[in-house]
Amino acid sequence: MKTLVGGAVAAVLGLLGMAIWSEQFFGILAGVVPVTLFLGGALAIYLGFDELKDKWQGEEDFDFGDGASDVDRYKKEIEDLKKEINSLKGSK
Repeated sequence: MKTLVGGAVAAVLGLLGMAIWSEQFFGILAGVVPVTLFLGGALAIYLGFDELKDKWQGEEDFDFGDGASDVDRYKKEIEDLKKEINSLKGSK
């Protein structure tokens, strides 16, 4: 209930402030909107470029020329690790 009353009071005071100082309010608004649009556009360009860069980098990571698939490499690595674990268990 306190939030509702506080919000209503803030809204009324805001409307009164805009009515009394409308020229200053619109002057500030005219200065803030272009800056906000510029910064939002710059952020969108940056994020879009970063996404494209990740996409290009992801396409270059695939190497189909060596003949060994990722699954085969992982299986071999697991077998090597199992052998190493068994050798460490045997040495104790």
